[in-house]
Amino acid sequence: TAEGRPGVAATLRALNGALGRSAPLWIKESGARNLRHRDFLAPRAALSAIFPNGQVPADVVAGVASLGGPGVLAVRGCQETPAGLVVQVQRPEAFRRLLGFLPGPAPAAGAQQRWIVLHCPALRDPVALRPRHLRPLLLADHMAQLLRAQGVSVHLVPALAKEGSQELLQQLRIDWPSSSGGLDLPDIVVALKQALGKSPYATGCEEGAGKAALPEDVICKVHLKNFVEQQGLVGYDPNLDVLLVTEGKLRSLAELQQAVLQCTVSYPVTLPGFLQTLFLSGSCCSIVHVVSCEEEFQQQQLDLLWRILDPRAHTALQKHLICGPVKVTNPSSPIGADQYFQLRKRQMYEASVMKYGELAQDESWTEVIDTLTVAAIRFEMLSTAHRSQITLDLEDSNISTKGTKSGAFVMYNCARLATLFGTYQQAVEQGTYPPLPPASELKYSCLREEGEWLLLFNYLLPFPEVLQQAAELPAATKGIRITASTETVCKFLIHLSMDFSSYYNRVHVLGEPFPHLFDQMFARLQLLGAVREVFHSALATLHLPPLSQI
Repeated sequence: TAEGRPGVAATLRALNGALGRSAPLWIKESGARNLRHRDFLAPRAALSAIFPNGQVPADVVAGVASLGGPGVLAVRGCQETPAGLVVQVQRPEAFRRLLGFLPGPAPAAGAQQRWIVLHCPALRDPVALRPRHLRPLLLADHMAQLLRAQGVSVHLVPALAKEGSQELLQQLRIDWPSSSGGLDLPDIVVALKQALGKSPYATGCEEGAGKAALPEDVICKVHLKNFVEQQGLVGYDPNLDVLLVTEGKLRSLAELQQAVLQCTVSYPVTLPGFLQTLFLSGSCCSIVHVVSCEEEFQQQQLDLLWRILDPRAHTALQKHLICGPVKVTNPSSPIGADQYFQLRKRQMYEASVMKYGELAQDESWTEVIDTLTVAAIRFEMLSTAHRSQITLDLEDSNISTKGTKSGAFVMYNCARLATLFGTYQQAVEQGTYPPLPPASELKYSCLREEGEWLLLFNYLLPFPEVLQQAAELPAATKGIRITASTETVCKFLIHLSMDFSSYYNRVHVLGEPFPHLFDQMFARLQLLGAVREVFHSALATLHLPPLSQI
């Protein structure tokens, strides 16, 4: 439609513009108590800073009250209160515009193609994966889904090598490539060795006394500290000094180089042409190393080695997204990631049997329990800011199976929606209810319950912007560390589940089959259908399929 899907950012821009300000001044309300009498607020303190005595001129208030336009929520009224300038929007109109316009905005056509390489060194660890390795892996997998939803091309590195890891990652629904494809890595290693031999920061590359003094598996040593000082680089560990370069380190760089090449050249490429491309072509590919705090030092070493061997733009765009420690309480011995998965699965099974009895022992529940286990682990790992420590209490099954902050709670509420619509469809087929009319024919003025506006205003309205913000990676920060809002989607789903559950427990959606009640029932079904779409889209970024039963 010409008026477009309304959004929070567009509405706030229009409200700020109406006060003659481009800087943020208005705030969107979200609490149920405040939403009873206002939707947006310009606080009194902020108004006092721009208007004499804090009094807003009548013509400005009138301008705010008449706001509208593409992407902007229509205003019902604007008035001054002790708290500041308050705005209420035209709620039936907001329901109509949002519920008749379900898909979020697609990435703009013709926008410049972006490529990002997400590198997760945890997969290079020679020992078995542990819970601390799962955190960066799950985070990188989630980030890849979010970025792709915004039209970004994502390459995941390194390719999976170990069969045991492949099986575990499949169980966790981590979609990770098992083959790097394209050019052979040995060809890239050859090119990197050639660059190493020419580098002023490398010593001991040639046969002789310097080479003989090095361990057998070391190709040469590189003076990282000299490079950092001469280039004026900031953000690196001051203890970085000399790096002993091995074949394994060059192979790690080769996989990264290969991923960058997949962004910039077409295959097949002959070796001479490839060697030229490797060090001469430009690049519009950025690299994010998703690493645990225990691996940060080693990744900084590789970062600098790559910058030394390939001084092009993409190596200068390397950023490090650091995950905080994962502390495991009550371990009888060091626990592997596979043991952690099996423990949570057993706890989920026992909790399901306790709640649903013999029903949960049926074979059809195997997939349900598998999905609930993955949801529990993903929410346990991803609902905390990535810089903060996570504590896993292995003996406390409540973390995984109970409470409003668990993945199981989110999946349970998603399944309640599936049951609702399944029940309605059955009733339609039996002739109890008529089919749902087109969205344009519904009477949205029937949606007057407090929880209905909460669901629309706090979840349906901002959802496309929530996904967009969750996928944002800072392009330029001082130093090499970046932060991302990787916990956003999990927290959004938790809060959505709490507010939906509260509403659903309070309101009987499928009422008696009397014609005079159908208008309200149809409007509520349209609203909850949109809520279901939001659940499904958000869960897809976590590789979690919606459940039809719990």
